[in-house]
Amino acid sequence: MQLMIPDFSQVKILVVGDLMLDRYWHGPTSRISPEAPVPVVKIEESEERAGGAGNVALNIAALNGTPSLVGLTGQDEPARILKNRLTHQGVNCQFVELEDCTTITKLRVLSRHQQLIRLDFEDGFLLDNGEHSDSGELLLQAYQSQLDAHDVIVFSDYQKGTLRDLPKLIALAKAQGKKIIIDPKGNDFSIYQGATLLTPNLSEFEAIVGHCENDEQLVKKAEQLCQKLQLDALLITRSEKGMTLIQSDKPAVHLPTRARDVYDVTGAGDTVIATFAASIAVGMDMVDATKLANLAASVVVSKVGTASVTVHELRTAMRQLSDVEQGIIAEDRLIALVNDARNHGEKVIMTNGCFDILHAGHVTYLEQAKSLGDRLIVAVNDDDSVKRIKGPERPVNSMNRRMQVLAGLSCVDWVVPFYEDTPTRLICDVSPSILVKGGDNEPDNIPGGDCVKEQGGEVLVMEYVDNCSTTGLIRSIRSADESVENKKEEK
Repeated sequence: MQLMIPDFSQVKILVVGDLMLDRYWHGPTSRISPEAPVPVVKIEESEERAGGAGNVALNIAALNGTPSLVGLTGQDEPARILKNRLTHQGVNCQFVELEDCTTITKLRVLSRHQQLIRLDFEDGFLLDNGEHSDSGELLLQAYQSQLDAHDVIVFSDYQKGTLRDLPKLIALAKAQGKKIIIDPKGNDFSIYQGATLLTPNLSEFEAIVGHCENDEQLVKKAEQLCQKLQLDALLITRSEKGMTLIQSDKPAVHLPTRARDVYDVTGAGDTVIATFAASIAVGMDMVDATKLANLAASVVVSKVGTASVTVHELRTAMRQLSDVEQGIIAEDRLIALVNDARNHGEKVIMTNGCFDILHAGHVTYLEQAKSLGDRLIVAVNDDDSVKRIKGPERPVNSMNRRMQVLAGLSCVDWVVPFYEDTPTRLICDVSPSILVKGGDNEPDNIPGGDCVKEQGGEVLVMEYVDNCSTTGLIRSIRSADESVENKKEEK
């Protein structure tokens, strides 16, 4: 079954962690400096983006969720730029601004989509000399003021000092039954004990458990780490090998990478944790949340610099990287697929009929119907309704056989049965963009047509192919059989 992208609009996630401003200078390079063997870049464009925990929050906002962000900054221009950009993009910011501290800033110089150098401006907030000793308490107050309103808490740890009291923050969240997702760093994972899930990359994971020779060893060590730290799960990102999800008492899930063109992995981990957190917040299980996070990662690494992924980009990537479910579909599943197609901007076409013996006339008008849009639904009468309409000797083929033949046509996306004499109810529930029928029908008398028109759709009649009808075919077959029998009797 194809993974569905949920509605994230009601998602509220609290992001707590290290804040930083990412600056990018872009320009062409065509010569080497006479002063040193380095390229000379003529800067033509500059931009500023939120990095660290801010990028996690932006990724949540890009999915139409509502993120709140708590962290430490200085009282300086980078802090103001960071807050303005985040607020403008839908992030609720509650920064603890410290005097005589510098907001972490990273400057990257790029040419032709390649990063040439990175310059870091930071003092960090690991203050062991007593200076700004109240910063931890101020952060705790900001955190507690936001905790009640969010069901999922994301901690984004870059080891810059914001989360130095993380065990206390985790304990407060656990006491309120919150889901806790952490992007970890460093060589001591004990500070993350009790979290719902950690998202280390392979290097970070192996720094804790040692080198893993194969998948079996990786899973075993991950299960041991989960037990030791009382985690519900681990999601290990493995670069070109994709991702591995380990849950307590459940089989490991290995997902291959979906990325095709990789320009920059900057911030990819932020996209993974944001997508996973939003998916969990909306009620998805961990396996599906991992699949969606893996898809989001494949999109973001094709961009340059810290970036985010929108729902539209996820839908586009899903269509490009996997086949959309097709064939014979139950009605409830059809409605879900139609809604997903519509959200993706696709035009849905629908028709219906008995299709007892598929002939050239059917194929012609089904191909014409598909040419009008992106997805074609064929609703098929059940056997009892065919008998009521066509007579006791019909159908010649059972409903299942008729649907199998239709599902084999390349122009047909979905085939669905209906059990009433007319498909009016089903058509109204589906609400296609266009309802079509063959050329022997009157547009104003087509069942379900009024409902389609009321919902802004169209009703069209396709070209009728002369001398093509199931009734005519059956009559010809019977006439031929009678002729053969007569000849036998004459002999």
